[in-house]
Amino acid sequence: MEATPVPRHVAIIMDGNRRWARSRGVTEAEGHEAGVRAIRPLLRRAVERGVRVLSIYAFSRENWSRSPEEVATLFDLLRAAIREETAELQTQGVEVRLLGRLSELPEETRASIVAGLDATRGGERLLLNVAFNYSGRSELVDALRRCIADGLTADELDEAAIESRLYTAGVPDPDLLIRTAGESRLSNFLTWQAAYAELYVSDLLWPDFGPEAFDEALVEYARRTRRFGR
Repeated sequence: MEATPVPRHVAIIMDGNRRWARSRGVTEAEGHEAGVRAIRPLLRRAVERGVRVLSIYAFSRENWSRSPEEVATLFDLLRAAIREETAELQTQGVEVRLLGRLSELPEETRASIVAGLDATRGGERLLLNVAFNYSGRSELVDALRRCIADGLTADELDEAAIESRLYTAGVPDPDLLIRTAGESRLSNFLTWQAAYAELYVSDLLWPDFGPEAFDEALVEYARRTRRFGR
C-alpha cells in the first residue's frame, strides 16, 4: 500500500506505554520495553515508504518529575537500545541525532548517546531525531541564547535567525505529527516546527502502534489538503 504524497518528515509522540502495561498487569518497565521494541518495525516501514525524517519523543524534561526508578529505567533502555540497534540502523541507512539538552544527562548515558550518534553518521535513507531530555520551550530558550551569544541585534532577530539555531536547524519541519493513546496535545514537542503539521491522533497505545497503523496515518495524510494559513 502506497500513500501519495508521502510526508518528508513524520513526528511521533509515543504515548501509552504505562497504560499498556497496566492493562496487561505487567510492570511499567515492561511497558517501556515494549515501547522501545515498537520502534524498529516503524523505522523499517518509514524507510520503505520513503519518509526522509522521523522524529520521536522519547523523554521530555518534564519526565524528570517521575519516580527515580522509572527515570533510571528509561535511561537504561536508551543505552540498551543504542547498543543493540546500532547495527540495524546502519544496515537500514538511518542516521540518528539527538534533540535536547544532552549536557544535563548522566555521564554514562551521554557517552552511550555520543557513541551511537557517531556510529550512524552518514546514513542516507532516513534521519531519526530522538527527542531525549527535550522541551519545545527549552529549545526556543536555547535558540534565543545562541542569538544573543552570536551578537544579533533586535533588528536582526527574525524567524530565520531563530530557526537556524533550533536543534533541528537544516531539517524540514514535520509534515505529519502522530500521537498515540488518544491524546490530543502537543505536550511541548516541536513547538516551533509543528506550527503547520497535520495532526493525526490514534487511539492505539504506543506498543500496539505497528506498521499497519503507520500506513493508515500516511493514507490519511495523503487525503488532506495543506493550506499553510492560505
